[in-house]
Amino acid sequence: MEIKHRQLKGVVVSDKMQKTVVVEVSEMKMNRKYLKQYRVSRRLKAHDEGCLYHTGDKVVIEETRPLSRDKRWKVTGKQS
Repeated sequence: MEIKHRQLKGVVVSDKMQKTVVVEVSEMKMNRKYLKQYRVSRRLKAHDEGCLYHTGDKVVIEETRPLSRDKRWKVTGKQS
């Protein structure tokens, strides 16, 4: 049985912590009444074991088991 993990694409906005980066993930949503689109973004902490990714890099993150109080994601690679 294969488990599918959720993946998101985002931009690294902070790399000041050890083995952790903050990734901002944005998506477009639409207001149901007025049909206007607006951008919603959230900042997720992701595990970066080798400290390979820095501010401004576009990355792909994958959901994982809880690694700390705030960390539930890990960086799987750069976005192409």
